[in-house]
Formats: sequence, structure tokens, C-alpha cells
Amino acid sequence: MSGDHNHGDMQNTPVSRLWMALGLTGAFMVAEVIGGVFTGSLALISDAMHMLTDTMALAIALLAIHVGRRQADLLRTYGYARFEILAAAFNALLLLGVAFYILYEAWKRLFEPQDIASLGMLGIAVVGLAVNFLSMRLLSGHKDNSLNVKGAYLEVWADMLGSLGVMAGAAIIWVTGWQWVDSLIAVGIGFMVFPRTWVLLKECVNILLEGVPPGMKIDEVESAIAAVPGVASVHDLHLWAITQSKPSLTAHAVLSDGADAETVRLAIEARLQADFDLHHTTLQMERVPCKPVERIH
Repeated sequence: MSGDHNHGDMQNTPVSRLWMALGLTGAFMVAEVIGGVFTGSLALISDAMHMLTDTMALAIALLAIHVGRRQADLLRTYGYARFEILAAAFNALLLLGVAFYILYEAWKRLFEPQDIASLGMLGIAVVGLAVNFLSMRLLSGHKDNSLNVKGAYLEVWADMLGSLGVMAGAAIIWVTGWQWVDSLIAVGIGFMVFPRTWVLLKECVNILLEGVPPGMKIDEVESAIAAVPGVASVHDLHLWAITQSKPSLTAHAVLSDGADAETVRLAIEARLQADFDLHHTTLQMERVPCKPVERIH
């Protein structure tokens, strides 16, 4: 088993930046809720609901980092790093729920229009844009190392677009008096969440189901192992990820006649590290192949 592996999801996550982003987002969420109530803007309340999910995502990410850094024990031999994926999946489901709620509220507003204080709505949206932009800057450098940070980053990114939409809506209402634009903007913000949430949820489910990590093809990995000198065949190959940045592999390699097991094992590990950045591997070397576990192609 190769011991040269990293736990980048947890160790590289910027805790201080998460705390700063959480403080900014949480404080403005409260301000935006108050502003939405006083201006009568559903778009502002919609944006505040997204701010709420941002706040929860950042809080969940911090909790996941704290739990995930706990050492492995006799009951959880891989440690607690997978908790991050559970938290990210929960966050994605929460986002979907918020989006449906906003769509419902927008539908009600079509039949019960309200007067909108467009200038107050515009001012709050401008501040929200600045807060979202700063939060994005805090998270952007580390979003590819952790699904939780990525989830929080995507939510802040969507909120920034939402703030731009609210600003545009406020300007239109101020110039034309078309109050229904507010509901239209709220619906747009609601629909904006679906594609990014689906991608995040799909990644989480793939990891939880021990699926092959994105960007890897198991047939290519199998061919690379089989091409190593001294390998006669490969079977019982499994490729999955414990967390986003920690892909793992187990396989049985049947040795050619006269091949040295340790030499071949080290050669396979070197190939996997060089070609696929796979560092967490467990290889069973065999002189006689055992009965392989069938894999559906």
C-alpha cells in the first residue's frame, strides 16, 4: 500500500478566510432581510434566502473541517474526511429547497402585486454586490481543493449575479413603475441555482457511491497497470475517492513468470502516480490469479 498520499481537502482549506466570508455574509443577510421587508421587494428577500444558504454553507464547511481533521480510530479507519461530502450534499439539497420556495412566492406575487421601494432596493443590492465580490475573492483560490469550499464559492457567485439582477430590476421599476419585474427577477434568481446545485449534488453522490473520480477512466488505469513489465494480467480493480482530492485504488496484479513481486509493485505505483496522480493505492501481487470479482461494463 502506498503511503504517499495527501488529505488536501481538509489541510488546504482556508479556515480564516471561511470565517471572514461567514462574518460578511451573515451580517449582510440580516441587513438584506430587513431591507426586503421594508422595501417590499421579493427579489431582495430571494437574495437574502440565498445569503442564508451561503451562511449555512460556510458554517457547515467550517464544521466539516473541524470534524474531518479528527484522527482515524478503530471504528472509522479512514478518519472523518468523508463528513465533508455529507455536508456538501446536505447543502445542495438545502439550495434546491430554497429555490422552490422562491418560485412559489413569486407565483403568489403575480396575483397579489406589492408596491416596491425601488431606490432602497437598488442601494441594498449595490452593498450586496460588494459583499459577494469580497467573499468570492476570499474563497476563489481554494475552491478546487474542497467540495465544501466549492459549494460555498458557487453560492456566493450566484448571489453576486443575483445582486446584479436585483440592481437591474430596481432600476427598471424606478424608471417604468413595472412592479412585476421584482417577481421576475426573483424567479430568475431561483432558476439560476438549479444547474450549479445539480453539478455539486452529482459530484457528492458519485463520491458517496464510491464512483470513479471525474476525469479518470477505469479502463485506461487498468491498461496502464497491465502495460507495466512483469504484469501478466489485472483483475478486481476498484477506483474511487474518499474525498474530492483523495482518489484511491485497489487491484490484484498477476505476475509474469520470474517477475519479482516487490519490483513490479513499485513500478505499478510509480506509473499510477505519474500518469494519474494516484498516491493512495493497495496492490495485491499474485502468482496464480484468484477468482476475480465480475465488473459490469
